[in-house]
Amino acid sequence: MQLRSGVYADSVKLMQVSRRIGAREGVSAVLVAMATPLNLELAANMGLAPEEPTSPEQLLIAVRADDDEVLAEALADVDAALAERERSTGTATAVPHRTTAAGLDELSPEAPALAIVSVPGQYAAAEAADAIAAGRSVLVFSDGVPVEQEVALKRAASAAGVLVMGPDCGTAIVSGVALGFANVVRPGPVGLVAASGTGAQQVSCLLDMAGVGVSHVLGVGGRDLKEEVGGLATLDALAALDADPATERVLLVSKPPAPSVAAAVTEAAGKLSVPVRSAVLSPDSPDLTAAVEGLLADMGLDVPVWPSRPGPAEAAVPGAALKGLYSGGTLADEAMLLASPALGGIRSNIPLQPELDLGTDLSAPGHLVVDFGDDALTVGRAHPMIDPTLRLEAIEALAASDEPAVLLLDVVLGFGADPDPAGALVPALTAARARRSLPVVVALIGTEGDPQGWSRQADALAAAGCAVFSSNAAATRYALDLLGASA
Repeated sequence: MQLRSGVYADSVKLMQVSRRIGAREGVSAVLVAMATPLNLELAANMGLAPEEPTSPEQLLIAVRADDDEVLAEALADVDAALAERERSTGTATAVPHRTTAAGLDELSPEAPALAIVSVPGQYAAAEAADAIAAGRSVLVFSDGVPVEQEVALKRAASAAGVLVMGPDCGTAIVSGVALGFANVVRPGPVGLVAASGTGAQQVSCLLDMAGVGVSHVLGVGGRDLKEEVGGLATLDALAALDADPATERVLLVSKPPAPSVAAAVTEAAGKLSVPVRSAVLSPDSPDLTAAVEGLLADMGLDVPVWPSRPGPAEAAVPGAALKGLYSGGTLADEAMLLASPALGGIRSNIPLQPELDLGTDLSAPGHLVVDFGDDALTVGRAHPMIDPTLRLEAIEALAASDEPAVLLLDVVLGFGADPDPAGALVPALTAARARRSLPVVVALIGTEGDPQGWSRQADALAAAGCAVFSSNAAATRYALDLLGASA
């Protein structure tokens, strides 16, 4: 076990390093992570807790191996994996700058640049403020940023004529460059403003399947349309797309917003020269696929048959419970909005109704939709699009129960996501279906151009007996049909 000071890597990188070392022969346990309280608890559960005092700024490297030789080789591999963060510059190797300000100091003020901040939430605002002060837009990937800091950053950015995307902005495409969990989509005339990462991915992927490309996808963070933030970044992003010659139409994507903020954004959108269509989820408009189809109609284009793999015929299970295990919060919201009129109240950790809040109790009976990407379930661990552990455990627990159920999942492809999500899910789903009758319906969000390949993943999931749909709305309706309900 080692503790290193003055070294930082984000949770995604450290998760990848842990997986790489854990796959070595002779290594029985490994945790490479920042020494946060939760990670120290994980280390203790693995029997790898450090004996000396720690701080969250330290890097914890804990490895259990069969012998000293294997341990030494594993630690050397940790060093090699961490060193891959460095970048080659000709014959020399340059170590990345430790602060945003230091990196921007190397650039001339006229050089185009977008700063990306992915540090622990308590440090993110300072890094983003440096980018704004240098006249740069910034994508804040970090979550856990206090809302008052978000508001201050967005007000400063608006005054400086730049844009803050985030905090907790997981998806963006700027001038054709995919950032975060974005997909490989064609360039085109539609700009997206999204207070939703997986919502933006669903919409951009459906547009790509319809032969329509995007100019930019500007994520603004999941809280932007809440009362506390007031749509500050959404208004700036709409204005930026209105001024962009490559953008001919705009689609606004969001989870259910605060009514007063939605009204202000609608009023501002009506004053733009570029047409703006809403894909904002609500009980009256619960369907992202329908919003895309409406946009295609606006453009005079035909709506395609959305790709699917219906899988083997499943017997309906009237009276069973819907079990939605999601990695995307907006997709979970969409599923609940579509299913609630038919099923009644659905318990969730992100409920439509406060009285149905189950917190982190993932074993609740009855209709249930869980967002495994919610902040409460990602503290100290990678996003479920990268680390499926909690969802796999939930599938195993569902298989062990005797409650009749239909399982509804999302699988989200793209940059940064699991390189083979079907490879992780199929063994768990196969075991679950062998243990009990359990229809499985999958909303597979992605494109053929993604590193994982939509068809490759769809074929693998369908071969395991899943019904696979490119539209989350279609997947939800199929699951409802199996329950003897309808949306």
